[in-house]
Amino acid sequence: MADHITIRKAEGTWSVRAGGAVLGESAEALELSEGDYPPVVYFPRTDIAMAFLDRTATSTHCPHKGDASYFSVVTKSTTLTDVAWSYEDPKEAVARIKDHLAFYTSGDVTVEQI
Repeated sequence: MADHITIRKAEGTWSVRAGGAVLGESAEALELSEGDYPPVVYFPRTDIAMAFLDRTATSTHCPHKGDASYFSVVTKSTTLTDVAWSYEDPKEAVARIKDHLAFYTSGDVTVEQI
């Protein structure tokens, strides 16, 4: 793993809400810390209501984690574009985040420990 990245089990139970909908809760979330960036909580896909998420054409590349795919959250009232991402084939050093989703927490998306 890159020296500046650590992954650990996120303590407690975490929830993610977007556009007024609860997208998921998990006691199996992971917390990824990378350098000076704020920690990011990654939720197992099995704990997320994937029916609310639509894959987009957006992708990005991180030299330490690999290629990220993006998702929009679609609710009755709104579409929040590219607010979730996943490393579907992460680099071996961060393989623990495979099959997990992370969410941008600005605006209409909230990730919190409950």
